[in-house]
Amino acid sequence: MIENILSLLIWIPIISGLFLLFFNKKIYILNTYNIFINFIVFILSIFLLLSFNESNSAFQFVEKIEWIPSINIFYHLGVDAISVLLILLNTIIFLIVSFYNSTLIVKKTNQYYASFLIANGLTIGVFSALDAILFYIFFEALLIPMFLIIGIWGGANRIYASIKFFLYTFLGSILLLVAFLYINSSISSFSVISFYEADFSLIEQEWLFIAMAIAFAIKIPMFPFHTWLPDAHVEAPTSGSVVLAAILLKVGAYGFIRFVIPVVPMGAQSLDVFFITLSLIAIVYVGLVAIAQNDMKKLIAYSSISHMGFVTLGFFVIFQLFDNTQSGSDMIISLSGSMYQIISHGFVSAALFMCVGSIYDRYKTKKISDLSGLLNQMPVYSWFFVFFALANCGLPGTSSFVGELLVIMSSFKANYIYAFFASTTLIISAVYSLWLVKRVVYGEVKINLEECIDANLIEKILLFVLAILVLILGFYPDYIMNFMNATLENMTNNIILKI
Repeated sequence: MIENILSLLIWIPIISGLFLLFFNKKIYILNTYNIFINFIVFILSIFLLLSFNESNSAFQFVEKIEWIPSINIFYHLGVDAISVLLILLNTIIFLIVSFYNSTLIVKKTNQYYASFLIANGLTIGVFSALDAILFYIFFEALLIPMFLIIGIWGGANRIYASIKFFLYTFLGSILLLVAFLYINSSISSFSVISFYEADFSLIEQEWLFIAMAIAFAIKIPMFPFHTWLPDAHVEAPTSGSVVLAAILLKVGAYGFIRFVIPVVPMGAQSLDVFFITLSLIAIVYVGLVAIAQNDMKKLIAYSSISHMGFVTLGFFVIFQLFDNTQSGSDMIISLSGSMYQIISHGFVSAALFMCVGSIYDRYKTKKISDLSGLLNQMPVYSWFFVFFALANCGLPGTSSFVGELLVIMSSFKANYIYAFFASTTLIISAVYSLWLVKRVVYGEVKINLEECIDANLIEKILLFVLAILVLILGFYPDYIMNFMNATLENMTNNIILKI
């Protein structure tokens, strides 16, 4: 086992990114450096996965160093199965982004690459921090590179989008800090493990739940806190959109399953119907909003909000399942479905934004009404675009089908009305996904280019890798389900004891 592997995963990309800020060399040197660092981090995450004992539900690879002991703040790291899977998702996406960036020409290339490297390390910090203040620092610091990526390298309205993104997420985070400080005042510790052992009254849990839930709901984002995401996606560069959809939204979901549900389960249980309703509104209403979009990026952004509604639905329906069946196994299935949807959406959304970004690079438009007949000019891209559009609407055999099916099954056991509204996504997502394909890929060519370049070798490889991952997760879900089982079983048992 590599000693201090979590620190290496966090600080190698951060320090390398800071170094890159002052290392402005020829483009091929920057590309090689950027890909090499992301590849090293990816290899470390593979080693973390292979070394992790999935039968042990305790936190592993723990590092704890005194930082500010006078106020109980420690540099405390550790991972369970949930963290390991999200770290692996993170390193895969950032490695793919580093290869994709090598095909682009951007201004201030060294600073552009540095922003993504720093974001990579900060995100791993979020997924591995076992001290609440350390988590909060990584959580907040992650705003900075994403703010710069949108604000410097984004589209025409990038300043508006980046400021809106920053204000929404920052204001929500203030409530999170207040909740952490209150918990510390009660138990004299910022340790996440101590948070799980804390005992609060119902009133305390409800207020703590509201404070933390708002912060993480903005990050996901849940309805009605979702309005920042479409603007951010439309204005962000392609790689920024990939990271936003595939990684940043998962930080909010991670916050719910790491802090909200296990720390204040009675507070979550008392407001579960309200949050289930918000999740169903996201699935149905925001899905309908996606149908009306004429901008490809905005359509996929709204579809992301709709699909992430399944994640929060699976989180909160567990309390209804406990009330109805008193069965922990049903709760585990629901949480497994949410986690599977998180991972699946990371790969599918990343691929869709890459396809849209490449189309924009060639045709200089994201408007659906401006495009038609891409199959005639970009057959390879068109094939991948159709495949990932089908995956986006939960086609059996793809990863999206597994996660959504598990959540719908759990919802049916809790309340058939929840299952009815959740299952409407099978129709709604098919409408906006297939209608998008029909209008953009098929039909007569609207824009005739003298030389239209189809997917280059790197783009073909990256999209092929994502397609294979989506199919593997779709046809063979057992590995991830078994990998998470001990962690989710332990979490479920602790929730049951506290409610």
